[in-house]
Amino acid sequence: MGTMPALVKAFFEQVLRPGFAIDKSTPGKEWTKRLKDKSARVVVTMGMPAFFYRWYFRAHSLKSLERNILSICGIGPVRTTIIGMVEDSSPAKHQAWRDKLRALGALAR
Repeated sequence: MGTMPALVKAFFEQVLRPGFAIDKSTPGKEWTKRLKDKSARVVVTMGMPAFFYRWYFRAHSLKSLERNILSICGIGPVRTTIIGMVEDSSPAKHQAWRDKLRALGALAR
């Protein structure tokens, strides 16, 4: 089972660095979360059924991303969408997922 692709990890490493996402203005004090009041939606696609990933694996990669990266910067709430069985799905199903994600994006503030 995999984790985030290397390009996604590199993106987070470059974007969520001190001075933008977090800041330590006073030595000895806690880091300041500079992205407070920001929310996120994480969309994950995978080959296995989404319910199996949530139930058996307890969505461990998503929880790790939220806890170890996004919440440290102050991002919250974090909403997730898991789309499973992507390899075996039809073009009509792909279009339905795109429509759903467009609708979720339109609701975002």
